[in-house]
Amino acid sequence: MSLHFVKYHALGNDYLVLDPSRGGGAEAPSAARVVAICDRHRGVGSDGILYGPERDAQGRLALRIFNPDGSEAEKSGNGIRIFAHALRAAGHVDGPFDLAVGGGVVAVSFPGADVVRVAMGVPSFESSALPMTGPARSVLRAALEVAGRTLEVGCVSMGNPHCVVVDRAPTEETVRELGPLLEHHEAFPRRTNVQIAEVVDRGTIRIAIWERGAGFTTASGSSSCAAAAVLRGRGLVDDDVTVRCAGGDLLVHFDAHGVAHLEGPVERVAEGVLDTKWLERR
Repeated sequence: MSLHFVKYHALGNDYLVLDPSRGGGAEAPSAARVVAICDRHRGVGSDGILYGPERDAQGRLALRIFNPDGSEAEKSGNGIRIFAHALRAAGHVDGPFDLAVGGGVVAVSFPGADVVRVAMGVPSFESSALPMTGPARSVLRAALEVAGRTLEVGCVSMGNPHCVVVDRAPTEETVRELGPLLEHHEAFPRRTNVQIAEVVDRGTIRIAIWERGAGFTTASGSSSCAAAAVLRGRGLVDDDVTVRCAGGDLLVHFDAHGVAHLEGPVERVAEGVLDTKWLERR
């Protein structure tokens, strides 16, 4: 059995699309196979796998998102944008549509040929939404003990969990240090994504990103929305925010209903077929 894939990236955040209608496999890949395919030395290499389209109970197009450690993610802003581009290229859609993911249903549109916009939902600062341990409470402002020090954080669910650090510089070195400690912190029973954020001005922020199940990455859509939501919730930025990631800029807009809309470019890199013998060994 061969397995067809298409590789995309969104500001360096790369994913493989496995479309079952194009030879992407009759079933979603196992955790072990996901790990093998995402391996950057012995596999194709990616920050995750996007499997679909499938159909949900209401007949909507549906996507499953896999992290490179084999776990399944509820939502990925860049992953959704990449998948939408691939759906249009394959002829599954030709305009705006709704997509079901583990973290809910999102509306997708195409402002430009290689630009995709996603309505990511209303951020929630309730501890139960992430979830976080302890009593039900708002975690827009919280303190966490990490390696003998107290960090000031803001926690938010975008359909997936995020912990935003606001009292450290957003460097790769710092997020590589704090990211794994916070991802696996006992406060987050399902682990968490981590961002270190800094306000540049009321319309611009900078972030460094540690993705749950993937590690350091150059860009993340849901992370961009999460960091912007926390800083907006604290009154530090306005409704339109340019988010500067290591790989480039993403745009986040909050509408009158509080919905976060994510917009940015995606780029198709390559397509190919995984070797049958290599697959059989995994």
